[in-house]
This record gives sequence, C-alpha cells and structure tokens, in this order.
Amino acid sequence: MQRLLSSAAGTATRRSSSRAFASSGPRASAASASTVRATAAAGTTHHGAAAALAALTGVTALALGYREFQISHCDALSSEKTGGDVVMLSPTKEPSTGILFPRLCNGMQFVGCGVRVKWGFVKVYAVGTYMDPIAMAAVKKEGDKAVEKALLDPMYPRTIRIVMNRSLSIDKYTAAIVEALEPRMNGEDLEKLDEFKKLNPPVDLIEGAEMEMTIRGDTMLYKNSAGGVGAITSHVFCEAMCDVYYGNDAVSPAHKEEVIKGVQAM
Repeated sequence: MQRLLSSAAGTATRRSSSRAFASSGPRASAASASTVRATAAAGTTHHGAAAALAALTGVTALALGYREFQISHCDALSSEKTGGDVVMLSPTKEPSTGILFPRLCNGMQFVGCGVRVKWGFVKVYAVGTYMDPIAMAAVKKEGDKAVEKALLDPMYPRTIRIVMNRSLSIDKYTAAIVEALEPRMNGEDLEKLDEFKKLNPPVDLIEGAEMEMTIRGDTMLYKNSAGGVGAITSHVFCEAMCDVYYGNDAVSPAHKEEVIKGVQAM
C-alpha cells in the first residue's frame, strides 16, 4: 500500500512538472537555451585557463629540474601521444645481461646502458644513465668531446641506475664503489666514502636488486636496494662519481660509449 501511494505521488508530481513546463512556452525554452549557452561559455573559459595553467606548470617543473619529490621513481613504461594515439615505448635491454631499462627515471630520459665486468669475465651489474633533455639540449649539438665534458660535470643532472646481474655481498659492492672513488677524490672529502657505505643497509644484494644515484651539482641523492633514500653533499664526491662512469678509465666503457651516442640522439 505504501509503495502504491509513493508511486502515485511520483506520477502526480511528474505530470504537474510537465504541465508547468509546457505552460511556460517559448519564453522558458529561450531562458533555458540562454542558460545552457552561458554555462558552456563559462566551461570553455574555465577549461582553457586550466589547460594554460597546466602547460605553464609542466614547463616550470621541467625547467626546475624535476623536483626532488620525484626521486627514486622509475616508470616501467612511458608513453607519447601521436595524432591522438598513445604509443607505448618499450624498455631498452642491456645486451650482455638482458636487464631492462625503462625509458624514464626520476623525470629524466634514458640515454644508454652497459655492463660492469669484474676480473675480466664476471658480469656484476648492468648500469644505465638518464639525463635531463633540457640541460643537454645545446651540448648534444657540439659533438662527442662536448658531450663527454658535460658528462664529467656534475652540474648536468643525471641518474645512474644500477641493476645487479648476480648476488653479491653488500660489503663487496660498497668496497668496489669506494675503491673506484677514492683515487679520484685526491684526498679531499674522504669522510663522504663512509657516508656512502652507511647509506646501504646491511643486507646482501640479490640478482635484480636496484640502486639509483641522482647527481645534481654538489648533491647525490641515493636510493639503496631496500628503497631507502639518502643524500651526500660534496662537489668532490659527485665529480669523482661522474668520472667513475664517464671518465677516461670508466668502469664500463660500453656504457659510456652508448651514453654519448644516446645524448646526441635525444
């Protein structure tokens, strides 16, 4: 009975509304159309302003070097829009190990990878580099020597991503990095080497473990294999780290070569 009364009341209300709308005639229709046009215009203006603001915000964030809150994030896949379609960009495979490197990491673009070989035959880890395309826009046109010089300068932001190809004790990993850094630091800021060791948890590395070093000027932000993030501030340390991977005696010559090519192709 209650449902019947509710249904009847609803029907009566709809009929009443229909009669009221019909009696208002052309004036009501014109007013409604005017309201729709005003709302649409307001919406168009609002969306235009929002789009302009979003574009400006995006350019500003890019120019400022992809703020630190973006650190320690690599996209498994990235995408581009071309003519309305979304094209998925597959990761790059390091040929010696088969380890994959995504196209984007910490807001930077992949430019090349290689393998770190120890004792002549042990493939310890794959290493890849990501650069800021805006920072490298002018340099990439000036040839190999200019690109190599820029790679040695920590003022050009980059992320160095390491992926283990085999299990390794954390002590051996940190000892190898320190061994490569120390002679390049010429006796300066050597306490930073101990700081680097402490950024790594006392847990051995397994195959597939990842570490990221993001260098910007005199600061290196480091993401360890457990996902923890820390920082080392020292121009000497950062410059030495750049020399380890891009200098005349780079620990992975193939990586350095691919990075130089990749920067020029950005």
